[in-house]
Amino acid sequence: MKRLILVAIVAICSLTSCSTYNNMVTLDETVRNAWSNVETQYQRRADLIPNLVSTVKGYASHEQATLQAVIDARSKATSVNISLDELTPEKIAEFQQAQSAVSSALGRLIAVSENYPDLKANQNFLELQAQLEGTENRITVARKAFNDATQQYNVAVRRFPANLVAMLFGFDEKAYFEADASAAAAPKVEF
Repeated sequence: MKRLILVAIVAICSLTSCSTYNNMVTLDETVRNAWSNVETQYQRRADLIPNLVSTVKGYASHEQATLQAVIDARSKATSVNISLDELTPEKIAEFQQAQSAVSSALGRLIAVSENYPDLKANQNFLELQAQLEGTENRITVARKAFNDATQQYNVAVRRFPANLVAMLFGFDEKAYFEADASAAAAPKVEF
């Protein structure tokens, strides 16, 4: 009889562990998918930038420094890649810093357009500006979804008794996407 009870307890613990493990795998994949969506939106923005720069270049050829800053920031941002296995706070901060430089350069570029009435009225420029605005909104939504997925995963990894399964199979906490420190201050636009 004792043996039967012991077998039943072991069987229940095994089933619970399998279920917990499978849940953690699902949550881990959700975090990975959310991070991929963040990268996709940043890539969308990077793909729009050459068209915007080209449109502005036609109207504001002597604003070369501003145009070059946008091109350089985009180049640096697209060179910072994080694999899904290295989502550490440091790597995410490096990624965010590169993306913040793009945001700042784009802000200066949009401000330059204020000096060119023909450019401000140009349909291509207006369309690209609307696309960039929409992309910035998509980036915000994707970052929030990533943080939500990360929170759900981290809670599952830290709860008892699931934390025992997490330790056993190497499920570690994931880093959140945090706002860049410079986001607290409004960007400075100078001419």
